[in-house]
Amino acid sequence: MRAILMAAGMGTRLRPLTETTPKSLIEVNGMSLLERQIINLKEVGINEIIVLTGYLHEKFDEIVNKYNLIKVINDKYDVYNNIYTMYLVRQYLEDAFVIDADNYITRNFLPKDKPATSVYYSACKENIIGEWILKYDDSGRIFGVDIGKEGDEPSYIMSGASFWTSKDGAFISQKVEEAIDKGDFRDLYWDSIAVDNLDKMDVYIEKINSNDIFEIDSLEDLEYLKKTLKL
Repeated sequence: MRAILMAAGMGTRLRPLTETTPKSLIEVNGMSLLERQIINLKEVGINEIIVLTGYLHEKFDEIVNKYNLIKVINDKYDVYNNIYTMYLVRQYLEDAFVIDADNYITRNFLPKDKPATSVYYSACKENIIGEWILKYDDSGRIFGVDIGKEGDEPSYIMSGASFWTSKDGAFISQKVEEAIDKGDFRDLYWDSIAVDNLDKMDVYIEKINSNDIFEIDSLEDLEYLKKTLKL
């Protein structure tokens, strides 16, 4: 198994913190978001870790050298959505965890043993306007996604951490290639490729605790995290 950490974005909603620091290198409780993820991965035996950089990519060199990471640079991070970022590492997608590097993980929910199927790790969250709500059957197999709207009850959402089997990873890689080859991909997210093809893959929900993972996309998110963790 391996892991792909998506860390190319600019983090504009976290300014001024991200004017000189990529958002995944912002520290919470004395450690960057990215380093915390790396430590969690190494705890479960994942040593092949690919970090996808773009904005201020040179800032990652220290942590890349410290943990012997594979660094990939997306020099079009400010032009395309993250499907192009995934395109650059598509060859690593088989038997791989994919984690958004702007997530703060409080409990290591990653498994030591390779999952039998592809998995979306999902926390039940409140305030889910605009979030991707996972739709799944009684067996846990995911068959669709709804977009959260005002008034929705707390729901299990796409939380920025997933695992893809060799078969499904190769399939997504092929679909990402096809999308790039067509040329009309500027506004596409790689997750959209996965969601649009759920019926052709075996993807299951793995429910985690609500406070196991926090997306840090804005200054408000960061303050909420600190308040929740009483930092």
